[in-house]
Amino acid sequence: MTTDQLKINDLLHQKTYLSDGKLIDWTGKTDEVFSTISSSENYQKTLLGTVPHMDKETALEVLESACHAFDKGKGLWPTMKVAERIACMENFVGKMKEQREIVVKYLMWEIGKSMPDSYKEFDRTVEYIEDTIEDYKDLDRDSAKFSKKDGVYAHIRRGPLGIVLCLGPYNYPLNETFALLIPAIIMGNTVIFKPAKHGVLLISPLLEAFKESFPAGVVNVIYGRGREVAAPIMQSGRIDVLALIGNSKSAIALQDQHPYKNRLRLVLGLEAKNPGIILPDADLDLAISECISGTLSFNGQRCTALKILYVHESIQKEFLKRFAEKVDSLKFGNPWDENVNLTPLPEPGKPEYIQGLIEDAQQKGAKIINKKGGEISENFIFPAVLFPVTKDMNVYQEEQFGPVIPVKPFSEIKEILEEIADSNYGQQVSLFGKDICELAPLIDTLVNLVCRVNLNSSCQRGPDVFPFTGRKDSAVGTLSVHDALRSFSIRTFVASKDNPYNNEILENLLHSKSSNFMSTDYLL
Repeated sequence: MTTDQLKINDLLHQKTYLSDGKLIDWTGKTDEVFSTISSSENYQKTLLGTVPHMDKETALEVLESACHAFDKGKGLWPTMKVAERIACMENFVGKMKEQREIVVKYLMWEIGKSMPDSYKEFDRTVEYIEDTIEDYKDLDRDSAKFSKKDGVYAHIRRGPLGIVLCLGPYNYPLNETFALLIPAIIMGNTVIFKPAKHGVLLISPLLEAFKESFPAGVVNVIYGRGREVAAPIMQSGRIDVLALIGNSKSAIALQDQHPYKNRLRLVLGLEAKNPGIILPDADLDLAISECISGTLSFNGQRCTALKILYVHESIQKEFLKRFAEKVDSLKFGNPWDENVNLTPLPEPGKPEYIQGLIEDAQQKGAKIINKKGGEISENFIFPAVLFPVTKDMNVYQEEQFGPVIPVKPFSEIKEILEEIADSNYGQQVSLFGKDICELAPLIDTLVNLVCRVNLNSSCQRGPDVFPFTGRKDSAVGTLSVHDALRSFSIRTFVASKDNPYNNEILENLLHSKSSNFMSTDYLL
């Protein structure tokens, strides 16, 4: 991408929203979209454009579009042949690829993600869609048969759940949002999608692709504040699935709005406080390198980030010295700068929030170990390595979701296991060491406390074919290429007693190909 291509020469005013297969003009109130990246010498936020500030009435009209498209299970999309739904998705991903440069540009400007990581997010999302299509083919192939038990034939497939409200996060506004959106759509559900507050304009180049690729009402896009548009949609009781990646408070607030909670399916990716445990025999070069990536990749703004480090007291001095030097050597700059590691924070109040965590920790006995730690500007605060952190500090208790690294010493590993067990979160852990006599019992315990144990590597979501979930307040449901298709569907089947009368009907159904559900066709 050239320097000229990176510039914001023209503001992007999103003047339409997608509903019922049409891009409908919005003439009401709008919200300005700013970047915390400054394009001037004297710092000031950069205006990127505007988006609709939609209201309750419009949100409910969009809901009606999604409900009409599903039509109580009778709609074109939920009853369509699998091969035809796949063709629609293949058409979409082809059109999506054409928008790569503009989407990447807005990923950088809106959320401050580095250029390599922005390209990676886009390409990984395309790969996720293509892998989902292939996995859906495998799923359909496995279902293209009849089972027989106790004189009963069963033709078992997976069917859609209904209407999905999809809300994505700002830190991966394309990839993690589409990890919800794509499997929900392809399984035959209809979707209402609200982009994240930060990372909203990057969806604009894809609206036409959604419109042209799917039948009317299958994909609907709304804008505005959650309490003004998402809450009334939930209050209607017509949402079958809440798909959200964000924090548990938002998820609970939306669940509480739904009048029929027993009918509501949840697919949630929530907060985490993933620990890194550095054992006495750990390879320090490897551990430090992985912990740098784990704590500060995208400024620590990842649910999978390492948000606390437990270091054995026998190696803490050497680890802290080398780790602090590594942190201070990281380069800060704009997303398109060469070899940049740290970039502006997209949330305007985040530097002050991180500063508050640092000050609280200092008042309670922690020190900033690295020289640059806590240096603050209008849109960034340099990562602070805090040591020793104790349980009464806010930085220990809260998911910081930003550039501050709490380090806590330990002497006995059972102390750490107790803390992880008592935590509200249970997503992942990184374990650094090599003595199998010590690692084996640790692994056997940790797999019952979290959902992924990373051996001598930082926590991460991918590869996307692996399960991605969490315990306690960290997740509901499982997201991955394979599991997400099941999270957004339910097993449903046709049963028939084995007798000549029924068997003739089944054979006629299959030979006539008049039913989209009753099929033993093999997808190539």
